[in-house]
Amino acid sequence: MEKRRYYVSIQSRNIMLNQGDAAYELEIDATREEVDKLTLLFNEWEAADEKTFFRAHIPVIPYHHDSENDMYDYLLKQIYNTVYQLGTDQTKQHISSMNLQMGSETEQ
Repeated sequence: MEKRRYYVSIQSRNIMLNQGDAAYELEIDATREEVDKLTLLFNEWEAADEKTFFRAHIPVIPYHHDSENDMYDYLLKQIYNTVYQLGTDQTKQHISSMNLQMGSETEQ
């Protein structure tokens, strides 16, 4: 499959084909299937985000003892890992500079 350039905003959970469609943070070169995988991760992350909202209103549960927050964090790391794998050199440099603790997946 042919790869195309896409423009990704993790903040707004968007993947755009046209650079001027909206603000974006990162660029990737991906096939349609890879974009679909990233879109699925964004959707799962959105669902996890909604679950953390309800937990946030229960102050007796610490953040680090909450499975909803664990899932949110896990999915965010998966998103950054996927964007890193598909990213342009500049995108890879940017994600590396963020010092995210994602393990060896992003070290190439």
